[in-house]
Amino acid sequence: MRVTVSLVLASASPARLTTLRSAGVAPEVVVSSVDEPAVVADAEKSLGSLDPADVALLLARAKGEDVASQVESDSLVLGCDSVLEFDGETFGKPADAAEATARWKAMRGRSGTLHTGHWLIDARDESSGATFGVVASTVVHFADLTDDEIDAYVATGEPLHVAGAFTIDGLGGPYVTRIEGDHHNVVGLSLPVLREMLAELGIGFHDLRG
Repeated sequence: MRVTVSLVLASASPARLTTLRSAGVAPEVVVSSVDEPAVVADAEKSLGSLDPADVALLLARAKGEDVASQVESDSLVLGCDSVLEFDGETFGKPADAAEATARWKAMRGRSGTLHTGHWLIDARDESSGATFGVVASTVVHFADLTDDEIDAYVATGEPLHVAGAFTIDGLGGPYVTRIEGDHHNVVGLSLPVLREMLAELGIGFHDLRG
């Protein structure tokens, strides 16, 4: 008899939740209280400058561990975080509209790499307590937007709430010309990566479906 495995998503991202639901998974959502800038600053104080992919994994782990310490359910906990690597810099969510506009003026007609950190914690009763992470990276090519297009997009408010100041599954879709890698990863959660991580625990992706 197949037993359904419960999943807790340690993320406030509607896009990540929608991605899982579209794949037949209905996770419990518990948002972490992690101070992201403080976590990165502390890590860089002891380790030095971090690569963008390392930042994504560090924050995914921090979110997952924070939520795992809160939940009492017999479940897996998945923490995720995404950052855009562009010209060697790490871009999360822009601080304001001016920053989002400046980013887009730099990114238009060019490409960047979207890194998503995935951290999985086996918090099931009598489990191994396994905890590990994987980073998935996807190259994103941006359209050569006009100033008016950038101003109109930033005015929607969407770029202020997402890593890299863009979406591929929302209002920013028309401004991404192509990608190299997993589409879901750009949305914020790579389903193929999650499947492989589950396999490490002897769990099939279908076991998350009720």
